[in-house]
Amino acid sequence: MKKFIALTLTLALSMSLMACGNSGAADNSSVVSDVDTLDINTDAVAESNSGDNTQADAVSADDSDLTYVQDKGTLVVGITDFEPMDYKNADGDWIGFDADMAKSFAETIGVEVEFVEIDWDNKIMELDGKTIDCVWNGMTLTPEVTSSMECSNAYCNNAQVVIVPSDVADQYQDVESLSELTFAVEAGSAGEEQANELGLNCTPVKAQADALMEVAAGTSDAAIIDSLMAAAMVGEGTGYANLTYTIGLNDEEYGVGFRKGSDLAEALNDFLVTRYADGSILHCAETYGVQAAIIEQK
Repeated sequence: MKKFIALTLTLALSMSLMACGNSGAADNSSVVSDVDTLDINTDAVAESNSGDNTQADAVSADDSDLTYVQDKGTLVVGITDFEPMDYKNADGDWIGFDADMAKSFAETIGVEVEFVEIDWDNKIMELDGKTIDCVWNGMTLTPEVTSSMECSNAYCNNAQVVIVPSDVADQYQDVESLSELTFAVEAGSAGEEQANELGLNCTPVKAQADALMEVAAGTSDAAIIDSLMAAAMVGEGTGYANLTYTIGLNDEEYGVGFRKGSDLAEALNDFLVTRYADGSILHCAETYGVQAAIIEQK
């Protein structure tokens, strides 16, 4: 009986409250309350949008490779030992046409340059992993390179040439004569690509300099390297006076590679145009004997 009375009282109270809720004053209060809530929510949305914009700006800044390099204060350049482009002098400092130009470019964007020797076959992985910021080392603009990197405009002409001992050079003056030879080639290089295209028997080594050592030591019959390196490192007056180059296998161009989408490529293109116009590029090229291979920048 007591439970029945309590239930009856509860229902009566509920009906009374519902009746009060239908009054005009209560409706107006409800509307005002809703408007106040709407104003607050609008402000919150505005603050949220402002936050989103700030985040978008941050993302945009993060996407700038130039800003990234300037913030850390160094341009890390991936190279191999490749005279006359990148090699060490008697004091152990990196010099060469590419090395000197990299130093100058780094100075114009307000950072120091740091050279890091890389495994050429891993250059794209090194770049994407941010252990280096660019590849600046007489790099041929192959389809693989241009599809995987943001590349500068071409700045130097080159070719792949065959290196053999001087005393047998007259036997290897055309592509057909190469079929029985064993070749040393730099892994991941344009030289390796040419050897594979021609179906030659080749062994990949770490660097082009290693390929020359293989031929000099007699462990390989021949090598395929860049013509600019061949001109600087083989023949009379060089460390490989008993070697020479014979056949040119192709024509190609050098460029500098950055991470895909990097704004550093555009910055470098502007630098190259300016330095070509003021004569700096040709002056540097003459220092290393590569002036005939330089491509006009405009």
